[in-house]
Amino acid sequence: MTTGAQTPHPARPRRSRLRTFLPLGVAAWLVLEIWLLTMVAGASNGLVVFLILVAGLVLGSVVIKRAGRRAFKNLTETLQQQQSGMMPQARPNSEGNGLTMLGGLLLIVPGMISDAVGLLLLVPPVQKAVSRYAERTFDRKLREAAQGSLGDAFQQARMRRPDGKVVQGEVVRDEPGSASDDAPQGPRPPLTR
Repeated sequence: MTTGAQTPHPARPRRSRLRTFLPLGVAAWLVLEIWLLTMVAGASNGLVVFLILVAGLVLGSVVIKRAGRRAFKNLTETLQQQQSGMMPQARPNSEGNGLTMLGGLLLIVPGMISDAVGLLLLVPPVQKAVSRYAERTFDRKLREAAQGSLGDAFQQARMRRPDGKVVQGEVVRDEPGSASDDAPQGPRPPLTR
């Protein structure tokens, strides 16, 4: 039933910078990777480019496998220490497995720029610097988002639907032990109708 009053269309939320520039950045990165591979192929030949791509694939696979084994070993040792009642102790080289795996993944991705970034992520001082930067950024974003709780965010998301419609209603709970006049007394009908 319409009452003649139109619901105002909510203002379109502003798009984040990441959502705006990420597709453009990925497209530019792909074009640059292809251009660089064609330049290397022009300076040498196609076999050299093929060998570079295969070497990146093999090296990246080895790096990911090694980092995964190290992470699994650390996890197993930590779980064994917790089960025996000891407090898990910090390991000096336990950080950086995620960045090492990311470096291996970038080595597997075909391209010269991704290989260079992947090799940089395998250098321990670069790993520590990237890890510190990521931790500071994460802590800052977490402090900024600490104003409300997860329930508040869900409530706000429910109230502000994209189409602007609001469904009003009331929750009625049947308390155990209270008899309702309209409650059926017999067995419930099957749900297959």
